[in-house]
Amino acid sequence: MNRAPLKRSRILHMALMGTSDPSGEAEASKEKPFLLRALQIALVVSLYWATSISMVFLNKYLLDSPSLQLDTPIFVTFYQCLVTTVLCKSLSTLATLCPGTLDFPSLRLDLRVARSVLPLSVVFIGMITFNNLCLKYVGVAFYNVGRSLTTVFNVLLSYLLLKQTTSFYALLTCGVIIGGFWLGVDQEGAEGTLSWTGTLFGVLASLCVSLNAIYTKKVLPAVDGSIWRLTFYNNVNACVLFLPLLLLLGELQALRDFSQLGSAHFWGMMTLGGLFGFAIGYVTGLQIKFTSPLTHNVSGTAKACAQTVLAVLYYEETKSFLWWTSNMMVLGGSSAYTWVRGWEMKKIQEEPSPKEEEKSSMGV
Repeated sequence: MNRAPLKRSRILHMALMGTSDPSGEAEASKEKPFLLRALQIALVVSLYWATSISMVFLNKYLLDSPSLQLDTPIFVTFYQCLVTTVLCKSLSTLATLCPGTLDFPSLRLDLRVARSVLPLSVVFIGMITFNNLCLKYVGVAFYNVGRSLTTVFNVLLSYLLLKQTTSFYALLTCGVIIGGFWLGVDQEGAEGTLSWTGTLFGVLASLCVSLNAIYTKKVLPAVDGSIWRLTFYNNVNACVLFLPLLLLLGELQALRDFSQLGSAHFWGMMTLGGLFGFAIGYVTGLQIKFTSPLTHNVSGTAKACAQTVLAVLYYEETKSFLWWTSNMMVLGGSSAYTWVRGWEMKKIQEEPSPKEEEKSSMGV
């Protein structure tokens, strides 16, 4: 029996709410031998970890490297969007010229669709820009804590925009995350490494990540439910909207004065950053496909932990016990929220509906 494909909109909803698709997982486990499936999952998760961690460290290098001394965070973000746009169009052309070799939707720029996607693109620009600005001003080790309020904003926006309430236990886990965030800020300040600017950008990035998940579901019908079409239009809109920002903030002038503007190494690193930006969307979808949105969230939490440890080791930093405690609170709270939401959804799915209870009581 062929497994029915899981709609992308459903994936996004489950990723936002931290739930899984148990029926799909059960069917998939029956289709393939356990060892083969375990190997596939291990490879996909490893690919996700390697891509995500490499992208963070590479972006930190491009945004705040003493050897580069390039103070153009908007241009770095613009270039990554440009690379993603070119890659999407190239893969679409390749799929058209060589049908059957590549599964990629045809992409043709439609101004009406671009206008429909524009509100989401504004949120998307905020998300990627604030992410990069946060990374510019804070260390990689604190980066995870600085952007840790996404789950809290998910709960808040789900109530304000979608009128969805949250259980006491889920709210309790959000309290743990907020406590870990404030403890982390306090410990960064105690060590003299706190950047309030970077922390503010991290909070704004968390807000935009939550808004992006919600507005993506609303905009998907405009692109026929295709994530790749949405990626294409988002990045095209972003490239256009970034141009006036580059002029207003004087980054084009700063770029002209940049000593390594003609360096092949510099442009190679910039292009590699764009490739990682494109790849992270693909490997995220791949991890959800081979595991579940619930497992993806757990994997992301574990990846954040590994990334923090690697950053402390790579930059030879010394952190206090309370600093590590703040990270554990953030990671533990995020994992607990994912587990609570998964448990609640499983409980809802297992409970019989009122009509079924009525029928069983009547002996039907």
